[in-house]
Amino acid sequence: MTIERNARILDVQSWDDYFLFTVECPAIGIEARPGQFVMVKAAAQAYPLLRRPLSIHDADTGGIALYFKVAGVGTEILARKTPDDVLDVVGPLGRGFSLSGNFAGKHVLLVGGGRGVAPLFFLGKELKARGAAVRILYGGRCVTDMPLRERFESAGLALSCSTDDGTYGFCGLVTDLLDHDRALESADAVYACGPDVMMKAVAERARAAGIPAEFSLESVMGCGIGACWGCVQRIRNDRGDGWVKICEEGPVFPGDRIVWEE
Repeated sequence: MTIERNARILDVQSWDDYFLFTVECPAIGIEARPGQFVMVKAAAQAYPLLRRPLSIHDADTGGIALYFKVAGVGTEILARKTPDDVLDVVGPLGRGFSLSGNFAGKHVLLVGGGRGVAPLFFLGKELKARGAAVRILYGGRCVTDMPLRERFESAGLALSCSTDDGTYGFCGLVTDLLDHDRALESADAVYACGPDVMMKAVAERARAAGIPAEFSLESVMGCGIGACWGCVQRIRNDRGDGWVKICEEGPVFPGDRIVWEE
């Protein structure tokens, strides 16, 4: 874990309430793995006190990219940042997606909903580099919720889109698209991130098809390092199930271990 207090913003792209930052922080970029996150201090002053957890959208030796949607005071402050502004960043944190084993020739399905698509770009690039055939199902309420379409395609990642209102791609939920395209029939593994209701539906389908699946859980986090118990999830283990800290044990968990809320 690195504390980078002088992480300079190199570039800002925005689409309505969605933002993509390119941030100069080489130490974090070198260490980062798909599925990990960082804790970002929104402002220099004491308020808001808590840092904001943001998935690592991409990483290289120069730093990281962060993709987020304005959802509260902290992200609203971040959205006002401009190139050359400096961020205070802690990371990389958490346990990311499992990438052990041979992915050459494997068909891997990534399912993302709304802002939950954030960690799937980094993951998709890594899987592609390891020889996997990667397909991404990208869902949103409407076309304005899907500003990263061209970014995925420019990275050579096969992309299928769905919108709840039919303004772009398949008309329906991303899980409807999953069923319509029979996407699981050719998948060797599934990774997903998005609203819990979406991930639960994907988990049920993957389990029924006998396909291993992992899910990146989203949660409000107080510290990001396991000290405050502010982010918890019931997870199954050999002795039954119990509450674990998402920031420390996750945020990525196998689908068959997650106890989804009813």
